[in-house]
Amino acid sequence: MSTTYLLKTVSALVLVAGITLSAPSVLAQGNPPSEPPADWGPISSTMDEITYPHPVHFLPVTHFGKRGNMAYMDVAPVGRANGQTAMLFHGMNFGGIGFGPTITALSEAGFRVVVPDRIGYGKSSKMDIPYNLHIFATDSKRLLDHLGIEKAAIVGHSMGGMLAARFTMTYPDNVTHMVLVNQIGMTDQRQGRAWGDIEEAALRTESTTTYQSILANHMRYYNTEIKPEYLEFVRIQYGQTLSADWPLLAKIRAWQQAILFIDPVVYDWQHISTKSLVLGGADDRLTNDFAGQARMVAESLQNAELTLYPGIGHNPHFEYPEQYHADLIAFLRSDPNQPARTGW
Repeated sequence: MSTTYLLKTVSALVLVAGITLSAPSVLAQGNPPSEPPADWGPISSTMDEITYPHPVHFLPVTHFGKRGNMAYMDVAPVGRANGQTAMLFHGMNFGGIGFGPTITALSEAGFRVVVPDRIGYGKSSKMDIPYNLHIFATDSKRLLDHLGIEKAAIVGHSMGGMLAARFTMTYPDNVTHMVLVNQIGMTDQRQGRAWGDIEEAALRTESTTTYQSILANHMRYYNTEIKPEYLEFVRIQYGQTLSADWPLLAKIRAWQQAILFIDPVVYDWQHISTKSLVLGGADDRLTNDFAGQARMVAESLQNAELTLYPGIGHNPHFEYPEQYHADLIAFLRSDPNQPARTGW
């Protein structure tokens, strides 16, 4: 799908929705700008210029002899606490900041909400190491231990769904519920593909990533109206390509993308007996036949239910927030010792 087609589609959707915005740098006359706005400047590797919706804390971590810090938000419940904690795992192109609406919905429902930026993402350290899901799972467990949390519900979106599965399989005694939201990596991508050199992939990423390619990728996430706030994530990702650290960030991104190849989770699901929910937009354009693949994941898990939204894409927490958060909260409130709902 070409960038031109995507821009035309986005323009039509925005005009139909009647969206207007006073800041021309974000949406000019209802259209995403075809070129990056002049005031979209560089953004540092740890996103120092970006304000998160809640205070950010840091946990020291060490990997391959290198020291760094993992950023996280720890949000207390609003009003009466229900005694439950939800830990949210973000996807590849967002960081914890992308969970703003979900943090609000869960905290208002009485949950404590813990949201880490994985090493290599968001405000966390950008370590030049070979990334894998075990590293992320170990750091997440260390964070729960650091916070004195024995059990948590795990919610993973996109690549965070892969981590949710790995974490739950590895630490089943510490997980009350698992939710996979529009997970990627639902097939073993090694089949029929040869290994690609990370350094070569990093150079390709460094030289070919543009504002237009980032915009086109983000617009694939949505099937309904395009809201102005979606472009904030385009601004962040594009701004990092202007940073002096972009070569390092491009290499880290190459490692992150390689996780789909070197560290599949398709063999994890059958070992997970934790009460689980496969949740999300049924018409996710990032995955061929997403609805069919999601059903396959739910069937592979030992104790899972399935809830999909027709017409909704990869980011249901933005695109279909009221129903999505209602269903998420209802599931997380359910008794973890009772079997998942059947009949889906």
